[in-house]
Amino acid sequence: MMDLRFMLKLIPDKYISVNHTKIAGIPTLILRPKNWAPNAPGLLWIHGGGYILGFKEMVFMGRAANLVKRFGITAFSPGYRLAWQKPYPAAVDDCYAVLQYMDANRKELGIKGIMVGGESAGGGLAAGLCMMARDQGIQVDYQFPLYPMLSNLDTDSSINNHGKVWNTRRNHLGWNMYLRRDAKRKVHPYASPAQQTDYSNLPPCYTFVGDGEPFYSETLTFVQNLRNAGVEADVDIYHTDTHAFDMLNPQDEISRQAIMAFEAKAEKAIQNIKSLYQ
Repeated sequence: MMDLRFMLKLIPDKYISVNHTKIAGIPTLILRPKNWAPNAPGLLWIHGGGYILGFKEMVFMGRAANLVKRFGITAFSPGYRLAWQKPYPAAVDDCYAVLQYMDANRKELGIKGIMVGGESAGGGLAAGLCMMARDQGIQVDYQFPLYPMLSNLDTDSSINNHGKVWNTRRNHLGWNMYLRRDAKRKVHPYASPAQQTDYSNLPPCYTFVGDGEPFYSETLTFVQNLRNAGVEADVDIYHTDTHAFDMLNPQDEISRQAIMAFEAKAEKAIQNIKSLYQ
């Protein structure tokens, strides 16, 4: 399995200031633009890595950093416990602790409104986190679970997948480490959001996914389930079998299209959230 540290930029650019801190004992990066002004939304952004790899500094290469620069938001990137350190529910509990902190300290942090997002396993954690937040009474205003890892059970696109970066074998490894003996069983939707049966009152959603990667089917099913429950949800589909293509090949034409579409959706969501809290 490739070492993402050799492929990703691990430091911010000159337009972003970074606070290295701990929130509820969880190492967390807080990103703000150098010219930050209060009262923009806060974004909890969760890194990917199949629940077994990854690190909080991936936020600098993912989609969150540009939102900080372009739209003046504050982003929180938690260094949640990976599955080899502690299986479920450690990762989602760590992320939820940071979300609770954001919610309880909105005024002090200067944020109005909360968004949650992430890539791959981080997208799966983001989806589960929004379900936890709904059930526990925390208002999340928008979610961006990008090409999310949602289903521990095989789907049409994950059962025999040989795509680049992530495939069936690696997917089984990730779920086996995260859920251990429950990896092939029906589990709580906080562990595997595809197991959710009640999608009502979840935050509006935008995502994108490649049509040849393992998470294609579960992403489309997730979006359709949100729509069926009356939740605004949109997905863009790109013709590629490279998982996380926008992070690994950001200069490719398909990546540029995905990044532009994502940032347009994010800008609209941010403006809508700002209007809610005026």
